[in-house]
Amino acid sequence: MIPTRFTKPYVNAEAADAAARHHRWLAVHAPSLRQPDLIVAAANSLAFEWIDGRHARPTDLVRLAGILGDAHGAAWSTDLHRATLDEPYAFRDGTPFPDFLSVRKAVLRRRLEQGHLPDEAALQMALSVLEHVAEGPAAFYKDSNPRNFLIADDGTVFTVDTDDLGLAPFGYDLAKLIAALVMTYGPIGTRSIDEALAAYNRACAAYGPLLGTTNRKRLDDFLALHCVFTAPYAGRNGYHYGPLPLTAHRKGLL
Repeated sequence: MIPTRFTKPYVNAEAADAAARHHRWLAVHAPSLRQPDLIVAAANSLAFEWIDGRHARPTDLVRLAGILGDAHGAAWSTDLHRATLDEPYAFRDGTPFPDFLSVRKAVLRRRLEQGHLPDEAALQMALSVLEHVAEGPAAFYKDSNPRNFLIADDGTVFTVDTDDLGLAPFGYDLAKLIAALVMTYGPIGTRSIDEALAAYNRACAAYGPLLGTTNRKRLDDFLALHCVFTAPYAGRNGYHYGPLPLTAHRKGLL
């Protein structure tokens, strides 16, 4: 018997409520990220329409980059043009998107304590990269990874997992998708990454000429940060490969 719904439990009602609000926000402001229908919202769980599909693969990268670019551009044009990356941004009911900087500064310091950064100098370099990229218009960050996309037999792409949304620069969530694909499936060629970035920029630029301007150097800065942020997950949760060590070494972070 084919399931008709997927029920996801949450640690408390606040977490479930936040995920439901994020689902609604994305449906309005980023419709190109097609989501399973939310069927039932209970106190500590959400029941979604069951989607029969496979997770994303490296061969899907260019297409997914275009979808992300459209979603980020649309969300900026309808809502996030009022947001800045160094301050929380509130939903109309007052619930905030966390800001980009403070959350990640805390995580970088934690990575030093955990041994994923070699010394204080590497931490300061990582913080400097973070400060440098925290500029420009605000997109949202959805923690894109292969398991958060389901591709149905007819090719329809669904986006799942709306637990956490936050602010981020344009291109940052694309970099997370690239990093997660590499950690899941192994190295991705430079040409594929360049094609994905071009598709992302084209989609963003449809909503404003200043939105489709992420260049490869900036993308590499994002990738270097992601390799530090994702370092604890190597070898876990389907991540069979290391977190982009060449990019990290080139930035001097590992």
